[in-house]
Amino acid sequence: MSEIDYAADRILYVRLPCNPIFPIGAVYLADHIHKLAPNVAQRICDLGTVPPLDFYKALDESIDRFHPNLLVFSWRDIQIYAPVGGRGGNPLQNSFEFFYAKNPFTKLRGAINGLRLFTSYYTELWRNNQLIRRGLARAKRYYPNPKVVVGGGAVSVFYEQLGKVLPKGTIISVGEGESLLERLVQGIDITSDRCYVVGETKPRDRLIHEQPAPIEKTACNYDYIESIWSEFNYYFRDRDFYIGVQTKRGCPHNCCYCIYTVIEGKQVRINPADEVVKEMQQLYSRGVRNFWFTDAQFIPAKKYIDDAIELLRKVLAAGMQDIHWAAYIRADNLTPELCELMVATGMNYFEIGITSGSQELIRKMRMGYNLKSVLQNCRDLKSAGFNELVSVNYSFNVIDETFETIRQTIAYHRELEKIFGKDKVEPAIFFIGLQPHTHLEEFAFKHDVIQPGYNPMSMMPWTAKKLLWNPEPLGSFFGEICLQAWQRNQDDFGRTVMDILEERLGIAPLEEALSAPISALAGVGR
Repeated sequence: MSEIDYAADRILYVRLPCNPIFPIGAVYLADHIHKLAPNVAQRICDLGTVPPLDFYKALDESIDRFHPNLLVFSWRDIQIYAPVGGRGGNPLQNSFEFFYAKNPFTKLRGAINGLRLFTSYYTELWRNNQLIRRGLARAKRYYPNPKVVVGGGAVSVFYEQLGKVLPKGTIISVGEGESLLERLVQGIDITSDRCYVVGETKPRDRLIHEQPAPIEKTACNYDYIESIWSEFNYYFRDRDFYIGVQTKRGCPHNCCYCIYTVIEGKQVRINPADEVVKEMQQLYSRGVRNFWFTDAQFIPAKKYIDDAIELLRKVLAAGMQDIHWAAYIRADNLTPELCELMVATGMNYFEIGITSGSQELIRKMRMGYNLKSVLQNCRDLKSAGFNELVSVNYSFNVIDETFETIRQTIAYHRELEKIFGKDKVEPAIFFIGLQPHTHLEEFAFKHDVIQPGYNPMSMMPWTAKKLLWNPEPLGSFFGEICLQAWQRNQDDFGRTVMDILEERLGIAPLEEALSAPISALAGVGR
């Protein structure tokens, strides 16, 4: 698209169906454009709040009422390798039963449930594609040349593959969308933005690795958002619902399997603390008491500790004393002052994505964690009065996993339980999903696990088994462990896995978990 015979002045944001999670992406885009060009009319259609039988009807009605000349579709979820219930059940359990169960009836059950999952997955891909095509056709009733932008987390990961299925002329947005929408509203050329046009241009090489445009973020104007979104109060009816607030963008780390640092860029951009608090106060006045800080990491590195302290001090000073909040947190970056502020401001849950309790494997995966520091900072947090739930993400069978590193992870986890209490530490057992554009993908190419040109969106069993990273020689071992855990106590899967691993393998001295040879620096990508 060159400079243009077109400038959008009626934008409809359509959040494609997904779990009912607050659509902060569409909200922030609409807020940004309103501040930039208040004359542009906007509406939000959130299909996450609509029953499945009404998806097409709700989309048609939104377009018929509003007559948009720009449709912005937000596509949140595609890849489904996860340890929790989702489409048609638990995808991890289904696949492990099919691949690893020795009992033929269990294997058959896994195959049947996996087939349901397979069907549901491809049905959703087809349905979302149809919603996009239907929206475009419907908008043409009211405007001769409407444009379509498709973006969101899923699109940013699979932007190359989606270009083969979306309608010609669709603008595929990679990463943050503010800069692209600015250009479309102003009628300027978009070819230098992180996007491409299906059937007209091809994505530049390493498009996803290009740095996002620097955007000055101010407090979202929720009075305006409420005026353009008829289902605005849907997320406020349940007082237990967590509403997303972003305090920064970007992640400076280089974890081998993670796509965040690619999509958001390595440059961390801090939102001004006063603006974050103003945004929270607007939600607070509407009855919101639970906030989720949606950053890739709330404290991504030590250099951002002062920013976190400033924000929490201002939250405390704002008088919102009955709130709770949660976030992903790199616990190696906590300080005693931060711990005190976290408790004082109402943090009641946080997640640590350490992946392994072995310092050797942490280094090999380029994660930059110091596990000894994490333990000490968790002790400081407990001393500050934190007595809530901690979720610790473990991904077993990562690069160079051995029985010894498993024993080290068990030792590390038991130490976390000593600090917080066993009932307060919830191990979340993941098996890494191999994502495009990551160091793990490069590793898989070099070791002939997958071949260049593979389809990362494929759910075919021979592909899915590779993308759900659980390679031999330990793959069958972990398959057996997980199957036993589901049979023993499906409702407490993570803790049961840790217990069975300790029964089978024992536990290493904690000192072994916290130390790593220099050779461990030779990790993924070498």
